[in-house]
Amino acid sequence: MRRIRKTFSRPKRRWDKKAIEEERKLMKEYGLRRKKELWKAKEILRRFRQRARELIAVKDKEKEKALLEKLVKLGLLKPGQGLDDILALTVKDILERRLQTRVFRKGLANTPKQARQFIVHGHIYVDGRRTNIPSYLVPISEEEKITSRLKHG
Repeated sequence: MRRIRKTFSRPKRRWDKKAIEEERKLMKEYGLRRKKELWKAKEILRRFRQRARELIAVKDKEKEKALLEKLVKLGLLKPGQGLDDILALTVKDILERRLQTRVFRKGLANTPKQARQFIVHGHIYVDGRRTNIPSYLVPISEEEKITSRLKHG
């Protein structure tokens, strides 16, 4: 049976003006629909960083290698980087790997919001499969296989 865990956590200080402005800027830049998506990205980053801190303390080479390989596959790290580089990752690095951002950066859509619409409506294919999840983290291996099936008139 699948273990259900919390996928995000809300900010501790709800009405922190500086944090709200920062979130608004990121939401506009990446075309996010609601802050929950941003909080989920922060949680993904938080988990990777937490695992890195634990591995620095325990010094388990196998788990360290597995984590680094996973992050290299996702495109968050370059080959040869270490655990310290995981701690230097930011939310922007996670948001850059989302399918929505990749479609926009590849030029298949004019804006991040249009990229989101194309994905949700089923016009975007990743490796020949229709993908309708804008938050899908695109691995480096699949980045070149993103295609659009829109009829250009």
